[in-house]
Amino acid sequence: MSGLSAPTAIPTPVVLPVSKAVVWLVGTALVALAVYYFIGVDQGAYSVFGKDMHVHEFVHDARHFLGFPCH
Repeated sequence: MSGLSAPTAIPTPVVLPVSKAVVWLVGTALVALAVYYFIGVDQGAYSVFGKDMHVHEFVHDARHFLGFPCH
């Protein structure tokens, strides 16, 4: 047997420019706020969509699972 070993790969870090990181951070924050609104705040009576209860009924079980009251 030979004493040679397989070459090992050296991990390199992912370099993300600050401008791209800010875009991702702002986008993620906007999506998180939208999800929070639709699951935690939107109740139909004071919805941005008027008195339409479709969004409320769609996320109704998620509201209870996450501890938001709605009744």
